[in-house]
Order: sequence, then C-alpha cells, then structure tokens
Amino acid sequence: MADKIQVEVAYAMPDEQQIVALEVDQGTTVKQAILRSGISGYFQDLDIDDCKVGIFGKLTKMDKELKAGDRVEIYRPLIADPKEVRRQRAAAGKEMKKGSS
Repeated sequence: MADKIQVEVAYAMPDEQQIVALEVDQGTTVKQAILRSGISGYFQDLDIDDCKVGIFGKLTKMDKELKAGDRVEIYRPLIADPKEVRRQRAAAGKEMKKGSS
C-alpha cells in the first residue's frame, strides 16, 4: 500500500476561487492531482491541457511529482502584457500631470 500525502489544488478567477484539499498517493504528479481534484467542474472555461501551473507560486511542469503539503496552482492566461500596461499607465500619468496645471 502506497503512502498517502496531503496536497491542495487551487484556481482563482477575479470574482471566485476554489481550493481543493486532497489525499493522494505518494508519487502523484501535478496533472494527476488536478484531474483528481475535479476543479475543472467548478470553472467551465478551464482547459487543463492549455494552462500553466505552479507549486506555491513557482512554475512547474505537469509531470512533477508532488510532496506532502504542496499547493498546486493553476494559472490563468494573461489578458495583457504587464510591461505594456505599466507603459500605458506611465504615459497616462504624464499626460494628466501636464494637463492639471
């Protein structure tokens, strides 16, 4: 009989999040834990095969074996490039300062 470990699988949308605690066999991979969690049933648009994943905020691969206490995080695709958003905010801030005098 394989040893069991406790892990969590988490996914969040802007207005909703779900964290599922699981007891899995030692040697379970990230993908196996995600599938076993049933988390895709909570989110209609979640495509497990087309998303990035991490463990406690650090990117990892689907075939990585989990350790006791790991939290698998499923990441949403970025809507906009963060660097471009910062550039736009900076440009808007400069324009507002010029016009406010």
